[in-house]
Amino acid sequence: MLKRKNTVLGLDIGSYSIKAIEMTAVGNDYCISNYGQIAVTNPEDPIENLRELLETSGIKAKKVVIGVSGREVIVRYISMQPVDEENLPNAVRFEADKYIPYDLDEVVIDSQKLDEASLGLAASPEMKVLLVAAKRSLVDHRVQLLKDAELFAHIIDVDSFALGNAFELKGMLSPRAEVEGKVVSLVDIGNSKTNINIMIGNTSFFTREIYLAGNEFTEEIQKRMEVTLEEAEGLKREPGLFALEVQEAVSPVIDDLANEITLSFDYFESQFEREVEEIYISGGGSQLFSLEPDFERIFGKRINRWDPTEHLDVRDDVDIASLREDASQLAIAVGLASRIRMG
Repeated sequence: MLKRKNTVLGLDIGSYSIKAIEMTAVGNDYCISNYGQIAVTNPEDPIENLRELLETSGIKAKKVVIGVSGREVIVRYISMQPVDEENLPNAVRFEADKYIPYDLDEVVIDSQKLDEASLGLAASPEMKVLLVAAKRSLVDHRVQLLKDAELFAHIIDVDSFALGNAFELKGMLSPRAEVEGKVVSLVDIGNSKTNINIMIGNTSFFTREIYLAGNEFTEEIQKRMEVTLEEAEGLKREPGLFALEVQEAVSPVIDDLANEITLSFDYFESQFEREVEEIYISGGGSQLFSLEPDFERIFGKRINRWDPTEHLDVRDDVDIASLREDASQLAIAVGLASRIRMG
């Protein structure tokens, strides 16, 4: 019997670039069948950049999983009286007004019960629930953008959860379970924001966006060393003889970012009485040459760079060298595409 073939496009539209991962599933096997990346010239209306990406990459998939993020996306981990799954949506909507700073008619709401008992967390008489709300106008804007590019919005996800999905997929495909049962923090440093997702096993128990990221690294290098923006981008990754100067330039930003991450860790640990054990870094901003040793010094924890494409099959006609070179920037796009597992 022929296995059913399914293809989706994970589309990560950021302020600096658009990343696209086309993933195909045949049975229980997953394959990157195409990918592309393009700079964004108009963050307010990236439709022309998106059309160019689709044309130059040869991506054929029309079914898209796209992410939303920013201040119009609200993520809360709430405690409430236990209810069964059937009544959860109504119960959450009743509770939501306490946590969402918008009229409920202006948002799209979703929720999921968190299974604490299976993860060895302390028993509680209340139920922990993940509450997600996004401004309807933001969701509608994303859907319209896809329509303008002749694409179809299959699933609207949240960037920080896509990051977790990519990590979960990598673990599922890995020949050895490296983080099973551990508390790990995923830190994805993009151009304009940093996504944090703290996970126990395959379940997210804390997410946050920090509006401090790779662009601040570049700007500090540019100001301190009096170079162009393009030169600063290059020095950020390969400083050569200027390593000390670059490290000194970005040091205040590193400290500020680390302070925000520490606040997130402290909050998580106070809520769940579990300590973050390891940190996994990704995103374009993570390519800063000194980030890994600086984070190890500040946090006193193991810092891991990870490749979200590592255990995925890649179709022969995909430029695998470019894919691997860009891999650290593709975690969210891979995580969006990984929703193919849900049909």
